[in-house]
Amino acid sequence: MTVQGNAAASTLLGADEIPPVLERNAGGRSPFLFACDHYGRLLPRALGDLGLPASELERHIAVDIGIAGVAEAVSDALDGHLIAQRYSRLVIDCNRPPKAPNAIPMISEHTTIPGNEGLTHEAAELRRRTIFDPYHDHIGAVIDARQRAGQPTLLVALHSFTPVYAGIKRPWHVGTLYQRDRTLPPLLLQALRAEPELVVGDNQPYAVSEATDYTIPVHGEARGLINSGIEIRQDLIADADGQQQWAERLVRILGEIEVTLRAQGLV
Repeated sequence: MTVQGNAAASTLLGADEIPPVLERNAGGRSPFLFACDHYGRLLPRALGDLGLPASELERHIAVDIGIAGVAEAVSDALDGHLIAQRYSRLVIDCNRPPKAPNAIPMISEHTTIPGNEGLTHEAAELRRRTIFDPYHDHIGAVIDARQRAGQPTLLVALHSFTPVYAGIKRPWHVGTLYQRDRTLPPLLLQALRAEPELVVGDNQPYAVSEATDYTIPVHGEARGLINSGIEIRQDLIADADGQQQWAERLVRILGEIEVTLRAQGLV
């Protein structure tokens, strides 16, 4: 294990390293714009492994398990634009305000992150400029371009959650996350609850707020977009079959919601 989290440097990513923003179906004509803040688990070479064994970097503390496969399949099937973050939430969490205490976590679910301890302000700012800013600047630029083109935007943030947290089993299979939007979340809740044998969380297992979230408050609510987050339990999408099943479910549900919103003149 190597720890290089506070190494002095003017750049964090080498010219040969993978850029932080993944884009899929950039020309998609769907009104749905998908954001995937915890899509990837990459670590910049300059940070080593943050002092963690490989097993920790496979866990939810590093990435939203299973959501990448779901997001890609949904994006492709709906011809929806997907914007995703390739680097691990352990480098900087792209769904946290950068000034939030846990934006660069020193402890995540009882796991100490050695490479995040004792970061200087300059090192933290370098992570923000290199990983966080390009991702959110691009989401903002895409929304601007869609608005200029007269293309409606329904923002959906895709996440996954652990089946057990703090020793307590979570009963929900899926949940909707929202704060102020009263258009998309109720439609999602109604459709998901009509699915056989699903336990659906209403702002469970998480709720959206400006203190704990970034993508929905900043890109959705502040810009007046219809929006919602979707959280899927990780054991349901841990393999390719589960990812495909959930992608097909979301494609069907979101497609039906699009028809409803078009009938109401909202897209």
